[in-house]
Amino acid sequence: EVQLVESGGGMVQPGGSLRLSCTTSGFSFSMYDMAWVRQAPGKGPEWVSTINSKGDGTAYADSVKGRFTISRDNAKNTLYLRMNSLKPEDTALYYCARWAGGSSWTRVDEYDYRGQGTRVTVSS
Repeated sequence: EVQLVESGGGMVQPGGSLRLSCTTSGFSFSMYDMAWVRQAPGKGPEWVSTINSKGDGTAYADSVKGRFTISRDNAKNTLYLRMNSLKPEDTALYYCARWAGGSSWTRVDEYDYRGQGTRVTVSS
């Protein structure tokens, strides 16, 4: 059974930092490109970032570029997202997702498995 379990969310002040983790099991993690997707209250899912299977290729949404860093540890079957300079508009449920293949990393409908998510709230 494919499982993705996120952790590391919480409440932080604007300008603060958080590091999210996604622990996976039930599939060959090192063979898949992986992503972080977020969903703000009342909005649809928004692609945040993707990393390729080897960890040497990444992409970011313009809204987080320069502030967020995606990484992975294939030996630990774990995906990470380091978030710096957080803004109130970063408030959302963040979840990791496995790319099923397709035309673009940015298409949230091209990810076949996702976790339950971890909530991030940025507020003073």
